Amino acid sequence: MVDHDVLAATRDAYDAVASTYARLFGDSLRDSPLDRAILGAFAEVARARGGGRVADLGCGPGHVTAHLAESGLEAFGVDASPAMVELARQAHPGLRFEVGSMAALDIPDGALGGVLSRWSVIHTPPHEVPVLLAEFHRVLAPGGHLLIGFSASEGPSHPTQVFDHTVAPAHRWWPDHLAALLRTSGLAEVARMVREPQPTDRRQFQEVQLLARKAEE
Repeated sequence: MVDHDVLAATRDAYDAVASTYARLFGDSLRDSPLDRAILGAFAEVARARGGGRVADLGCGPGHVTAHLAESGLEAFGVDASPAMVELARQAHPGLRFEVGSMAALDIPDGALGGVLSRWSVIHTPPHEVPVLLAEFHRVLAPGGHLLIGFSASEGPSHPTQVFDHTVAPAHRWWPDHLAALLRTSGLAEVARMVREPQPTDRRQFQEVQLLARKAEE
């Protein structure tokens, strides 16, 4: 069960800052070689399943969706914020962007070679995250991959922690804890990238990206 009040509050918060967000982060991959590298690895493994179709869930202004499309994937974006989707459509008119909920995707079972979720589950209450992971599993083809990004909590004694995200209440996760939830959902971790905080970062948190794979049938 998803808390629709939380979803609505998060949607409204991102609607309110959509233009500012797009201006600040629309070219964020340019100065992020590590992000580009793991996205490249994700694109390579995703091309082998589901015809290279990939959903960027929580796509925001669409810059990462566009990067995946430039990598040769049939990429499309989904976001709960209508304002973000409108900006994505304006910036990338050749790509498909839809308003939708990660908990109830309008995507057939097993249709995708890849699912990307970059910092899009952080606003979901921790007890509801398994609902999202189950939905990610449902839409992935056998052998398909999920790349999920989030900020790390301080240690295993704090598997999740609330932090002061500037847009909406958000949660950090201990990587092993989220990896265990992935396994329970039928998604086995195959790799992880941990980025240490840099002196110029506003928040001194580790940033983690887990690559997980749905089993072959």
